[in-house]
Amino acid sequence: MGVWRDRALPWLTDVSLRGHHLGGLRDETCAGLHGRVLEIGFGSGLNVRFYPDAVDAVDAVEPADVGWRLSEERRASQGRPISRTGLDGQRIDAADASYDAVLSTFTLCSIPQLEKALAELRRVLRPDGRFVFLEHGRAEAESTARWQDRLNPLWVRIADGCNMNRPMDRLVEAGGFRIAELARFRHKGPGVLAQMFRGVAERAA
Repeated sequence: MGVWRDRALPWLTDVSLRGHHLGGLRDETCAGLHGRVLEIGFGSGLNVRFYPDAVDAVDAVEPADVGWRLSEERRASQGRPISRTGLDGQRIDAADASYDAVLSTFTLCSIPQLEKALAELRRVLRPDGRFVFLEHGRAEAESTARWQDRLNPLWVRIADGCNMNRPMDRLVEAGGFRIAELARFRHKGPGVLAQMFRGVAERAA
């Protein structure tokens, strides 16, 4: 399992998530980023080319060494510093209120203790900062959601902890955020994996 998780999975994730069909979604998600940014689940750096000019520096949380190495060329193409700041979104090595924005794309589905990670994101985000996310999750249609519930135990094992049925909007709100913008839509691919949440959240009072 160690070879699969540490070597094969980061490469397969890069291949599956770098398609052109996701480029527009990444561009729209990253458009409002600015200042100092924390990206959790940095992976192979697929969001790097979509960072707007207003981004000054990026700290990356990425557990897989292979993923970080795969991102080297993408990071080198940027005119801003991108540093690996940690391995675990549940324990972020940064002071309180350190970031103007936090970015997560296709990451919240696989964090084991998501409530801890969201508490950390809220802690390191500045009071006027923005938590920007693009995630797949629980379908609005109950028939699809039931299939997600049936398939999820197997999917979690196959996809190394990825959950297909998390209600991302409700979980983000339960983590101490207020959702300011949210788009729900069906994207390309199997219905159980193509239910998208693209949103912007702020620290709740």
